[in-house]
Amino acid sequence: MTATTPIDMTPPEGKGLAVGTLGLFGSTVIGLASTAPVYSLVATLGYVVLAVGGQAPIAFVIAFVPMLFIAYAYRELNNEIPDCGTTFTWGTKAFGSWVGWMGGWGVAVAGMVVLANLAQIGGIYLWALVDGIMHSPEDALLSDNVPLVTVTGVVFIALMTWVSARGVEIGERIQNILLGIQYLALLIFVVVALWKFFDGSAPAATPFDWSWFNPFAFAEWSGFVEAVLLALFIYWGWDTCLALNEETKDPKRIPGLSALLTCVILLLTYVGVTVAAMMYAGLGETGTGLGNEANADDFFLAIKDGLLGPFGWVLVVAVMISAVSSTQTTILPTARGTLSMAAYKALPRRFATVHPRFKTPSFSTTVMGVVAIVYYVGMTLISDNILQDSILSLGLAIAFYYALTGYSCVWYYRRELFASGKNFLYKFLLPTLGALMLTYAFVQSAIDMWDVDYGYTVLLGIGGTFVIGVGALALGVVLMLVWYMFPRSKPFFAGQSLNRETPVLVPDEPGDYGRSVDGGLI
Repeated sequence: MTATTPIDMTPPEGKGLAVGTLGLFGSTVIGLASTAPVYSLVATLGYVVLAVGGQAPIAFVIAFVPMLFIAYAYRELNNEIPDCGTTFTWGTKAFGSWVGWMGGWGVAVAGMVVLANLAQIGGIYLWALVDGIMHSPEDALLSDNVPLVTVTGVVFIALMTWVSARGVEIGERIQNILLGIQYLALLIFVVVALWKFFDGSAPAATPFDWSWFNPFAFAEWSGFVEAVLLALFIYWGWDTCLALNEETKDPKRIPGLSALLTCVILLLTYVGVTVAAMMYAGLGETGTGLGNEANADDFFLAIKDGLLGPFGWVLVVAVMISAVSSTQTTILPTARGTLSMAAYKALPRRFATVHPRFKTPSFSTTVMGVVAIVYYVGMTLISDNILQDSILSLGLAIAFYYALTGYSCVWYYRRELFASGKNFLYKFLLPTLGALMLTYAFVQSAIDMWDVDYGYTVLLGIGGTFVIGVGALALGVVLMLVWYMFPRSKPFFAGQSLNRETPVLVPDEPGDYGRSVDGGLI
């Protein structure tokens, strides 16, 4: 007789993360916070109005469509594969290790670059708040002091890295407060703006017009494309809900539902605030008008004193909190993405380290914070213009990995796409349309960025934004090839550690999870 090895029927234990920590409310809060809704809107609305005038509301609605379609792709893939590697894991299962690795890199590079931007914005607005309280006309503005702003930004990144490393629980509780402050400020803005419109004290009262929502009223195609591309990327960040799937109660259902809720809430937020701003400030090219190019960088700063008087600082605080809040939530998906990559041998083993007490990807989180600080400080020392162009180039990385997720959904489910009407809609039609729209966004953005007049720098005789954006993705290819040379990478690139049939390293028994920190499933 020969001995046989018993079959191990024990369900996977996951990667060591804190399972069952988040419910639907907490997951949605983190998804919303990741988009930095206040900062994203105030930094984008002016430019959207400059591009399409009164069609700004419908531009935000149209930009929402591809994001909603891709959110369905995320939901369908997460239903079957609730892995914190998201695009990396799904792309690998659908198309193989090389494509999956690049999907993971797209997520990582977008997160690292935007952290520098968020930290800088947080620093600028903190000292702008101090300037507003203490500044006298003969004093230099603290918010213009680059070393001071940079040090402050570094402190923000370090602090939020520490919070992220301490656990999802503390991060969620902080985000509940910070997001509440943001939406309270937006509510105050909308209520006061509409109040002043109706009592006749608005500086350029503009009656509501349904034509603002007419998708056929755009004056020219170029303006339409510019506006939608601008609006498209301010929805980015909702996918953090999916990156926390292994730490969410009912990980196959709640993260996907949270992502859809986040997208819808953002749509209502952006459109509602835009309409209120247009009714209060109008579309004029002078004064506080939204069509005034001088106000395009931040329309809150332009109208805060006239709108709220001595309480105008509320809007400054909201923008600062929005940026700082998103700094913390942006760390989460990248740290978990690199954790997943290491678990499947797509990165060095060290990235899979999970803190024994806090159940967080401690090494990946720390590396994320350190790289973001080095990048932010380095680019500030070399050239702030290059830093700004790297931020402008973010759209390429975002469109790349979102589109890849859509295509991964279609290809992974290719054998069952026409099994039912539901499969056809959610696994084929919507993901395909979303992926095609984002592919167009990638191509059109790249064409625009090639122009030397786009952005702040010219590199190699073409637009610096294009060079930086495409170069960042190309750097991923180089790093992937470098890792390919190491023996530990062979199981991954040979399709052994992760392939279509590989059971993913996630917990299988949601019924065993404890009560989530926000009170359960809802």
